[in-house]
Amino acid sequence: MTAGKQIRFWVIGLIIFLISVYFLRSVLLPFVAGMAVAYFLDPLCDRLEKVGLSRTLATVVVTFTFLMVVFLALVLLVPVIVGQIADLLHSLPGLLEAARGQLDKFLLIIEARVDPVNMAKLEAIFGDGLKSSAKWLSSLAAGLLDGGVAFANLMSLLVITPVVTFYLLRDWDRIVDQIDGYLPRANLEVIRKLAGQVDTTLAGFIRGQGTVCLILGIFYALGLSLSGLKFGLVLGMIAGLLSFIPFVGAGIGLVLSVGLAFFQFDSWTPVIIVAVVFFAGQFLEGNVLTPKLVGEKVGLHPVWVIFGLLAGGALFGFVGILLAVPVAAVIGVGVRFALSQYMDSTYYYGINRPAAIPNETSDKSETSENA
Repeated sequence: MTAGKQIRFWVIGLIIFLISVYFLRSVLLPFVAGMAVAYFLDPLCDRLEKVGLSRTLATVVVTFTFLMVVFLALVLLVPVIVGQIADLLHSLPGLLEAARGQLDKFLLIIEARVDPVNMAKLEAIFGDGLKSSAKWLSSLAAGLLDGGVAFANLMSLLVITPVVTFYLLRDWDRIVDQIDGYLPRANLEVIRKLAGQVDTTLAGFIRGQGTVCLILGIFYALGLSLSGLKFGLVLGMIAGLLSFIPFVGAGIGLVLSVGLAFFQFDSWTPVIIVAVVFFAGQFLEGNVLTPKLVGEKVGLHPVWVIFGLLAGGALFGFVGILLAVPVAAVIGVGVRFALSQYMDSTYYYGINRPAAIPNETSDKSETSENA
């Protein structure tokens, strides 16, 4: 088979895969979630196998322990979270009215210092911005309801995901060996090397960053609750879970928490304490958690991660968000490999490419990997 036919074969396969994901996105959520959980827990099963347990018994122990932890967390936290969400929804009209009053005062101050023509333009821009934001929030809520938060999908997620997780964990090594047997023999070593780089990237992000998000969620929830902030548990958990999107989780949590603290407390001291909780969390993440748990293994630029999440969500809904990081990791590894091949070819050096250039190619490859 010629190189052109091979390229056409893989391109057609990729197109068929993307079309299948698009049309099946409404039923893929529990399977994708099960794959993510199985990938997260696979090292634990491997360690239990080394101790002497069979793969099936190790899978039973790990899956049962994971489900019990999730169940206990739900039993202990769900009533509190539901209560805080209900209180937040009940208090939301008053908070919005208070925010509107502060906004009116702010606009009066601006109006006293800005000429009427520019003030009218400013009000028009601000009004359009509010309308756009409201429309975006409405579409986001509708997309979430369509993408997996509806009752039927939620039940399928709770029932099917553990089953998928168990069977994938039990047969993980067998599945990997079977996929390895399907790889084209001529490029076997290259594909294995690239797959290893993808695995390292995903392990750093999913396992490392997932653990960081969990710790930050607990830290923010406890810190905000101890500071006396209403709805601190909910806001802290949301900020922690969103921390897998660089700067987004802490930014949203900081704005919402400081805003609520501003309306809840009569002095600046509690507001400053709430802000300090987030700054301390960012210091903990940047200097302790990320270096220890993630390190330099991720290799995904924050802008690339954000773009992947937004693009995946826009194209495939909630399933696209779950698949965004693995796809971004695969594309990133492929791009770095293509750049290394390009910088070692006549396309880079021209027709007068030297026969051997010691260290230069490897230095350029390292530079492209760190870019």
